Amino acid sequence: MTILPPDPDLNALRLELGRLRAERGWSYDELASRSGLARRTVIEIEQGRTVGTLKTWHALAHALDTPFDELFATLCHEHDLPGASDSSDS
Repeated sequence: MTILPPDPDLNALRLELGRLRAERGWSYDELASRSGLARRTVIEIEQGRTVGTLKTWHALAHALDTPFDELFATLCHEHDLPGASDSSDS
């Protein structure tokens, strides 16, 4: 029997991106400039029209000076993080 993981909460991830950008008072242009990404890419990711690549999210995390793992932890917003279950089962 195959047990599939829960779906990632992509909406929570894009909302976190918007929150971090707004927290810094940055425009789309500012985040694009600091990340080396196109303004259109930043807008499309934040507005949920595209997911972006791992390389894109890596650039955004560095631009926002946010640990990559903390940023991506928002994908598990509606469920437990992998490895968060009781380890005494082993």
